Amino acid sequence: MTTNRFIKQAVRALRHESHSFTSSWVGQWFKWLAPGLSVKRWMLMSAGGVLLVSLGAAIWVKLTPVFYITQFASDVLETVTRVVPSYISGPLVLLAGILLIFWGQTRTFGSITEVLMPERNEELIDMLLTHRRLNRGAKIVAIGGGTGLSTLLRGMKKASANITAIVTVADDGGSSGRLRREIGVLPPGDIRNCIAALADEEKLLTELFQYRFKAGDGLVGHSFGNLFLTVLSEITGDFEQAIAASSKVLAVRGQVLPATLSDVKLWAELADGRRIEGESNITEAGGQIVHIGCIPDNPPAVPKAVNAIADADYIIVGPGSLYTSVIPNLLVPDIADAIAARRVPCVYVCNIMTQPGETDGYTVADHVRAIDRVCGRRLFDAVIIQKYSPSAKALLRYAQEKSYPVEFDAEAVMQLGRRVIRANIMIEDPETGYVRHDSHRLAKVLLKWFSRAGHL
Repeated sequence: MTTNRFIKQAVRALRHESHSFTSSWVGQWFKWLAPGLSVKRWMLMSAGGVLLVSLGAAIWVKLTPVFYITQFASDVLETVTRVVPSYISGPLVLLAGILLIFWGQTRTFGSITEVLMPERNEELIDMLLTHRRLNRGAKIVAIGGGTGLSTLLRGMKKASANITAIVTVADDGGSSGRLRREIGVLPPGDIRNCIAALADEEKLLTELFQYRFKAGDGLVGHSFGNLFLTVLSEITGDFEQAIAASSKVLAVRGQVLPATLSDVKLWAELADGRRIEGESNITEAGGQIVHIGCIPDNPPAVPKAVNAIADADYIIVGPGSLYTSVIPNLLVPDIADAIAARRVPCVYVCNIMTQPGETDGYTVADHVRAIDRVCGRRLFDAVIIQKYSPSAKALLRYAQEKSYPVEFDAEAVMQLGRRVIRANIMIEDPETGYVRHDSHRLAKVLLKWFSRAGHL
């Protein structure tokens, strides 16, 4: 009895597996019939080509072999239909032909897949469908810098391949600052982060690009990506071309562009009268920022960045440090002018926490006013803010650094004429207590808002 029960269970399991395999196989084949893949037309054209070749060969040999082959086939079919009725033999032959076509096409696509995707982590048709969907995605421009912009890009790249990241080049701290002072290259750090964030699942290359040296004279603290971009800049003689070459190596979805190719240096006037120069020095000064600008004044924008904004369906400003990541891009007049000229959805992603020495005591409205003041006009329609407060552990952790949640002053924001989108877009590290924007949640909220505006 036990043996019989075991056999019955095994048979049921085999049937279930067979059914699942068949359903999966049929499902994969039907995907090839999906609209917009540009595959069906070429398959039909190939079939038409086979018929024309056969017809051409028949005409060339004056139809003699064709006549005998046709006569033989007719005799065979007549014999078959005498033994097996036509209403049975016809469908069987038809089914056999369809199975042969499917088998041949399966082996063909299987051979292609083995060459293009030896690890077979994803079916070829799934890869093609994803590629088609991403290439038809909205034209999105994201403006900012620091870790905030790369966090945003990591989520948005799953919705569209038509993403342009416009990145500040005002950074003068860390590895980027050293390379800027010693070699004269534009700071590559923020750009490196954005390139890595947009990389198309190239895990090993991304880790290599982000690798930071921990030993070696002159190498300690430098990331491989920064050095790579610096060397490419020397070879190509152009920082923009170096970024483009790096993007190809990492199979980047979209493009990463510096806001300007000028050697920009930030300055800030504080409430106590001090004037501080240098992006890293501004936050360390620990004062209230009253005015901010850059040297040289009115740097020219990278033309591709202006063109990307002019063609954009959707513009996203932030997230990132208000005065040292977001606003530096808007100090490039061509960038601000291009955004103002567009009549497409434009949203600002506000920071979750205040930043000591930069936005102490700032509310959501204060962030909005700071951008409006620098640009002299309204650039965005809505602002996205975190809905819930961080945990008590996180609040205590940040309070030690004199950082607090950005307060939502609803009435003040409404008076500024901005729509507010409140959502849970935060992720909290349970060990360190640090909070960050969650890439996927933020992207989901941004795309949902865009969709409601009727642009997807």
